[in-house]
Amino acid sequence: MDWCRYRFRSVWRLAAPPGAVYAVLERAEEYPRWWPQVREVVPRDERTGTARFRSLLPYELVVTAEVRREDPAAGVLEVVMSGDLDGWARWTLTALPGGGGTRAVHEQEVEVRSPLMRALAVPGRPLFRANHALMMRGGRRGLAAHLRASPPPV
Repeated sequence: MDWCRYRFRSVWRLAAPPGAVYAVLERAEEYPRWWPQVREVVPRDERTGTARFRSLLPYELVVTAEVRREDPAAGVLEVVMSGDLDGWARWTLTALPGGGGTRAVHEQEVEVRSPLMRALAVPGRPLFRANHALMMRGGRRGLAAHLRASPPPV
């Protein structure tokens, strides 16, 4: 097992149509407005930006993300990342049956490049996974609240 590699998968149920969710998720520079653990996103150009994030642990990660796939019709957003984490992350959005909102699946495969996290790879792994889970919980709550506050036009 490579202790510096991680695979994550989160499934969120959101009470908004997929198009509305996609419209929010495609604007990464606005994530800090609704996702507390995303501290900053600085666009470099139309397809690339640098993100700074921190969850419960007193440690900040910085990555550069570049859009690899942007497909509103399929409900897919995917980026490749480099920096403290190397790998990819993808959102896949599908409508819930009966127009009941959106199922948002976030998948991520990364290798830790941060020297501190690599040094703590074995003993820190459970903490790093828990830290990620807390970050995702904060994102789900923040996105749900943001969508309630900014309902899509009818």
